[in-house]
Amino acid sequence: MLRGPALGVAALLVFACGSEPSSEPSAEPLTSDAQTAATLPSATAAPSVDVVSHASETGNYEPVLVEGSIDGAALRKRNLDRFKSDLSPVIALTGDDPTKLGHDLCEQVVPKRSAATPVLLKPNIGGFDSLKDPKKSAGDNGVEGRITNPEFVRGVIRCLRERGHTNIIVADGWGGPHDYWKKLVDVSGYADLAREENVPLVCMCDDGVFNVEGTQPGKPVRVNGMGKTAVPTLLLPKVLAEHLNGGLFINIPKMKAHRFSVVSLGIKGLQGVVMLSSGSPAHRQKFHMHEELSEYLKQRKEGAEDRSFFVGALDKFAKRMVDVLEVAAPDVTLLEGTPMTQGDGFQLIVPLPKSLAIGGTNAVRVDQVGAQALGAWKNSKLALGLQGRDTSPLISKAAERFGVDFERTVVEGNGTALVKSPPAFVFRSMAPFELRAEAGAAGPAVSPATPAHAALLDGTIELDGSLTEPAWQRATPFEFATDWSGATTNTTTRVRLLWSKDAFYAGFELTNAGLFSDKTRPTDVERAKLYEEDCVELFLGRSLSEPQRYFEIEVGPFGHFLDLEIDRDKKLSNVDWSSEVKSASTHDAEKRTATIELRLDSSDLTSLFEPGRELPLAVYRMEGQSERQYLAWRPTLTKRPNFHVPERFGRLVLDP
Repeated sequence: MLRGPALGVAALLVFACGSEPSSEPSAEPLTSDAQTAATLPSATAAPSVDVVSHASETGNYEPVLVEGSIDGAALRKRNLDRFKSDLSPVIALTGDDPTKLGHDLCEQVVPKRSAATPVLLKPNIGGFDSLKDPKKSAGDNGVEGRITNPEFVRGVIRCLRERGHTNIIVADGWGGPHDYWKKLVDVSGYADLAREENVPLVCMCDDGVFNVEGTQPGKPVRVNGMGKTAVPTLLLPKVLAEHLNGGLFINIPKMKAHRFSVVSLGIKGLQGVVMLSSGSPAHRQKFHMHEELSEYLKQRKEGAEDRSFFVGALDKFAKRMVDVLEVAAPDVTLLEGTPMTQGDGFQLIVPLPKSLAIGGTNAVRVDQVGAQALGAWKNSKLALGLQGRDTSPLISKAAERFGVDFERTVVEGNGTALVKSPPAFVFRSMAPFELRAEAGAAGPAVSPATPAHAALLDGTIELDGSLTEPAWQRATPFEFATDWSGATTNTTTRVRLLWSKDAFYAGFELTNAGLFSDKTRPTDVERAKLYEEDCVELFLGRSLSEPQRYFEIEVGPFGHFLDLEIDRDKKLSNVDWSSEVKSASTHDAEKRTATIELRLDSSDLTSLFEPGRELPLAVYRMEGQSERQYLAWRPTLTKRPNFHVPERFGRLVLDP
């Protein structure tokens, strides 16, 4: 199970002080071990505790300075041979305590080395969407579910300490400013972890011009012999170079879905060590690893979605990451899933009920098992959305490069059953398709949120704004008080829905209603820009497979209305369309309440209705003047208020 001591690689580092990197570095002879030791800061020297490195402070950037270089050819050969021959089992453990899971997985997987061996632990700390204010994001701080749980890392540290290791560093790469990094490690809990466990916490992001004192852990080191790869300008941080030079490098990524790479596991996690000499500062050039996405997103913005272009960009990113893996391969990969999360890795976070940790010495096999545990392995529905790719191309291309036969992967441990019985893969791609647990269908789809229900009309409805008929009592109500960003407000909207073969009915009960409306305007014709006043909005789609096509109906508290038909794929907005809306309302200005009752008779809608059918649905409300509120049943999570986000629509079930 455990691999023996690593091949000595003290001669892998070659220094050429003051030289500038080129896209094709010239070949340089390997130095002797004695020469290397004389120029490279000792990897075995105990580091001083620097909880937050100054590696990414802002300032005036100078051209990239490179202290030395790594023999990429030697590293590639070493790792190619290792991955081809490493058939050790992948260990899967389950349990409720993240610290214990980290400790136990480390104990079973990490090779035993001399206590003097320096250890570099690389969790995922940066690289997610952004920090968020929990008060404005329904309790979401933008961190949880996206990064490696620090308590899991704590368990790994304690396991290593029990073996006598004292030289342990926790480090990740970050492409942002130093102030943001300091906030990030505070919010994430990593600053506390570093202080409590007395380990340095280092940001591997420094061009050697900020943190000029001390060991400069984030200073970039050139990798020779990369000219014929997909990353010819690759640099690696010095702290990693030192640990590739006879230390122990342990990669500890979060086990999660990712909107671009499908899953974010060990191979994807190495994006945190990437620096590129193609621009300055080097740690800000990570985007070049997937630079083709910019052109794809531009096409999307212009209304033309080219799936082949998206998949091509993903394949290129995969090839680059495999090139990085080839020279920066960790000795051990420990996947943290406490919990594992599906969704998109950023805005849609779907935690799985069982915690799982997966580890091994073969990074490719570990990622294979991690993808299987998430439900993203040999997934035929995923293949429909990604033109035949039934798992992350990062994993499949790595297997091709290193000659890894997936059929020979062995899984052991008390979490094996969770791996072999994976859940349905809930996934939202950056390309316009989504997989849902209920149907698992590929193609454009709505969010896997709890649906709303419309009861079949039994009896008659009189439009009087009261919702007192027995028929309304059969309709299961749902309510919301969140705004478009997910923040909770004190303004509640309660909704009931009914359907029949002839009409669709909606009843809205509003609290905190200011009744801001221009009552001088007529109510028998459409009210242009009604959204600038108080109103409720109902978006009803044609089909779950076509969420970009939907009907929008806006109704104000005094009978003003606006309705239109929308096709976002074709960039069409048909204001001549009519929902044949009729409405009635009641108000209590003193109590700040209102009730709006409406009926829609359009055959374009009723032709969609049949028992049990599901349709895309969104419900919104705009309220107030000086402090305008943009309320949403399913928050769109956009930077600015925007209701036209079909991928965030919910679902409507037409009950029989």
